[in-house]
Amino acid sequence: MLSTIDKDGFPHTVPLGYFRLGRDIVMGVRDGTHKVANVERNPNVSVMLEDGSTMANIRGVMFQGHARIVREPGEALEVARAGARARGVPESEWPTAPRPGSAYIRVTPVRTVSWDYSEPTSDHG
Repeated sequence: MLSTIDKDGFPHTVPLGYFRLGRDIVMGVRDGTHKVANVERNPNVSVMLEDGSTMANIRGVMFQGHARIVREPGEALEVARAGARARGVPESEWPTAPRPGSAYIRVTPVRTVSWDYSEPTSDHG
């Protein structure tokens, strides 16, 4: 989930696929969307990743950080190829040009918060 800030100050949260590029989190998007406009107006975002299906095994991590839009063709191609590599796509099938109309939101984390409800707690009230 990516949360950006709307022009009226309210959070705007959407589910997106992602991959890691170094310590950054990268999400492919259509250029010109609401979330892209929000990042361009205010680069402060949060990304939440969660795993598990019940309170007994749920765990997650939230990254708060600074986002930027990647659309310059050379950098966009580098990011697209890194995404293909991260997904295990054979190198012979990696993109040779950025996809028209696409962009990437690249988030550099500033703060990280994690939780794991499957771990027993020492707080017994």
